[in-house]
Amino acid sequence: MGYKQFNYLCNVKVLKVIFDFYINSSLHVALAVYALVRITEFYFGLSYNEPLCYFIFYGTITGYNFVKYAGIAGLHHLSLTKNLRLIQVFSFVAFLLMIFYGYQLHLRTFTYFIPFAILTFFYAVPVFKKFSLNLRSIGSLKIVVISLVWGGVTFFVPLMESKSEVNSEFVLGFIQRFLFIIVLTLPFDIRDLRFDKKQLNTIPQLIGIERTKKLGFVLLSLTMVIEFLITPNSRFKFVYLLVFIMLLLLLQRAKGKQPKYYASFWVEAIPIFWWVGLEMIQ
Repeated sequence: MGYKQFNYLCNVKVLKVIFDFYINSSLHVALAVYALVRITEFYFGLSYNEPLCYFIFYGTITGYNFVKYAGIAGLHHLSLTKNLRLIQVFSFVAFLLMIFYGYQLHLRTFTYFIPFAILTFFYAVPVFKKFSLNLRSIGSLKIVVISLVWGGVTFFVPLMESKSEVNSEFVLGFIQRFLFIIVLTLPFDIRDLRFDKKQLNTIPQLIGIERTKKLGFVLLSLTMVIEFLITPNSRFKFVYLLVFIMLLLLLQRAKGKQPKYYASFWVEAIPIFWWVGLEMIQ
């Protein structure tokens, strides 16, 4: 092996380590959540709220890593233990930054986070220690909890923080965001079909992979209908049409044995692509 080939392999290995850390440390999912907050600001003409956006960004890293590495994660996370200490340090720094930006928010803003913080806590922590039961363990509720928390934090909170009026557009927008997150979660449930216990009753377990994809298509189509009902901006509609097609294709191609980064990077990146698309047409 020549020097150039050796150097190339070393660079590839370093890049892979960095990329894996980006995924495993929840930076990617935090960026997706941040993107959804920015999308809400675009759709409702809100001013950029930097403290809120970064509080949610760093709070997502803190919350997700707490959920993933609190000792109750599935067996498919055991391979991450050698990097766990670095992720814990990173999560602690994110926690400090979350506090820093939290100090810049109004006290009333935190009241909007309370129900979603409670859901996140019980999603990770066993409600009854005797049964080791938490919301994450109840498949029928798992996807609903995830969608409520994501929808609440990225849609409800920014609008309430800006004192927006709760009208039909607000309600339809929240329903759209809730359904969008459900569809976004389905490729993960399909991927985890090999790992999830049968009693979890996730959607793919209950109705099978093909029917899950059909359900996803129906729900995603409803989000498109809502898009045309609440969005007067034709450029926004065009961007969402592209997002609709991307997510639909990724859902339809999802299977039990997926490439490593299929769901964890490409599916999770859909909100980021949506946000970038909106930025480009401003």
